[in-house]
Amino acid sequence: MKQIKVNKLLSLLSVMLAFFVISSCTYIDDKMDTFDDRSGLYNEEVIKDYPTSKSSGAVFLLIDEESIDNDNEPNKFKDWEINDNISEVGLRKVLPYFKENVGKQIPLYTGQVGDEGWFAPTYIPRSWSDAGPGFEGSFNYFMAGPGLGYNGSDDHLDKVPGVVPLRATGLTMLIGKTVYAVVYDSDISINYSPLNANLKGDNLGVVAFTVLEVVERKDGSSSSLPVAIVRIEDASLVSTYPLMLFSNAPLPHSSSEPMDIKPSKDVSSPKLVDAW
Repeated sequence: MKQIKVNKLLSLLSVMLAFFVISSCTYIDDKMDTFDDRSGLYNEEVIKDYPTSKSSGAVFLLIDEESIDNDNEPNKFKDWEINDNISEVGLRKVLPYFKENVGKQIPLYTGQVGDEGWFAPTYIPRSWSDAGPGFEGSFNYFMAGPGLGYNGSDDHLDKVPGVVPLRATGLTMLIGKTVYAVVYDSDISINYSPLNANLKGDNLGVVAFTVLEVVERKDGSSSSLPVAIVRIEDASLVSTYPLMLFSNAPLPHSSSEPMDIKPSKDVSSPKLVDAW
């Protein structure tokens, strides 16, 4: 009788162990499926789940083709998935891929030192506020107002001061933050001393995402910036959040210095101010 009970107990433990192993493998497989076949881009799974909150606002960024472009690694977006087939000055439609994949986690490249893919406006030019149709410059920019994209006009988009290209430190400071960004169809060019940006050119539209992790890129060049792991958010919802400027984004000395390519856990908190 004792032997029968022991055998039953061993059988039960075996079943429980098998269930645990299967469940664990299923969780890991499901987690990796969220990245499709892109898991080789970084060393560990992203398990952080930062909530979005209207009260904390959305960080205003600009993104160019070094991060989001058709046919390029790591995502191989089709042209219609990112509005490349309809790009134009002042386009503010949500990129279809981002509209249709809310909640999905994907990796985004962020460019190279001197050819960055993410940029942080640190203040709003007076010319944007004066352009209309509203009183706030950031609102006018996202509405593609006169000189800011309306009917292809771009008078207020050259030599825009305070636009900071983000390298590893700045990217890492954004972990946990929700972003609302305008995406450009080509490179955003930066001048140094004084720092300013040329924001002319066709746009693909807008995207919203939360930065979950920033990891060193292992498959690029010696100047490649990190891979940002992001969770796609509902842009129509995030567009209602207060828009915030990343006012203390680290300022680069030049197009080549500092060679800030490795994320560090020891970074300052971002100072976010209203994007008026």
